[in-house]
Formats: sequence, structure tokens, C-alpha cells
Amino acid sequence: MKLQFTTGWLKFAIGWVGVFLFRLIPFRPPNFEPMLATVMPFSKRYGLLGSFLFGFLGIVLFDAVTSGWGVWTAVTAVAYGLLGVGAHAYFKNREASRGNFLRFGIVGTVLYDAATGLTIGPIFQGQPFMVALMGQIPFTLMHLLGTIVFAITVSPALYRWVIQNETLEIPVLWTKVRAATGVK
Repeated sequence: MKLQFTTGWLKFAIGWVGVFLFRLIPFRPPNFEPMLATVMPFSKRYGLLGSFLFGFLGIVLFDAVTSGWGVWTAVTAVAYGLLGVGAHAYFKNREASRGNFLRFGIVGTVLYDAATGLTIGPIFQGQPFMVALMGQIPFTLMHLLGTIVFAITVSPALYRWVIQNETLEIPVLWTKVRAATGVK
């Protein structure tokens, strides 16, 4: 079981910054964002710990800069972290293909929305469960639309151009910097 990673920090930064900037687009439809589509390619390469941390820290860092931390941060960060773990288990013996990204993305989105949308309001804000359920349906449909779009476009591109790109590994970059500057 792979529980550590040492060379993917630049790639993580690229993924987090991409998701962060997309989530800052004004007038973006709610829940139309590439977080899960970004978690999935990372989960193929970076093991359980890396997969959990990508999702978890992606939410924690975004909330720290935008809305501040609250109970929603804990719930959604853990949920995205667990989606990363689930994606790692799913992709461990599967190809990083559009079809697999799409299949996991749809199931992951439904599970994520059920876990977060049906708990935060009823448990922490006294919202009636049926109100949460009825409000969650259109929200989840929008989330699924985003997941479908991003799983077939963003996930394969990230996997090919970032995750599999060895020149974005810290040791490779450091070697190139040292060679370019003459530093031994």
C-alpha cells in the first residue's frame, strides 16, 4: 500500500491552483466545478495518502482564502478526501480513460452530494430532511452535469499533461535548474 509521495508537490499545486481559479469565476453555476475531475487523475498516481490529501486540502485551502472555515469545511474536506481514497481504489487496476473517469465521477458525485447535502443542513442548521432532499435534487443534477463535462475533458488532459509529465517532477526540475545555472 502506497502511503507516501515525495515528488508530486508541484503537480498538486498546479491542480489546486487550476481548481481554485475556476471556482473563482463569477456567475459560475453552483456546484459546476472541476474538483472531482482533478482528484481522479491524481488518485491514479499518488496512492491513498496523496489522493486523500489532494481532495481534503483542496477544500481546506479554498475555504481559508474565500469563505473562511466552518463546519461545512470539515464535512466537505473529509468527503472530498474520501472521494480521493475511493478514486484510488477504483483506478488502482483500471485505465485512466474517459469512460472510467466518467463512471467514477457520476457515482462519486451522487455519493458526495448525498453525504454532504443531506447532512450539513439537517444536522448542523436544523433544516428539515425533506427540505434538504428536495433542494438537493436540482443541485445534484447541476453537479452531475459539471462532473460529466469535466470528467471527459479535464480529467484525461490532466492525467496526460500533468500527472504523466515527468518534467514536472521536483527532482527532474531541480536537475534542469542546476544544469541551466551551472550549480552542482
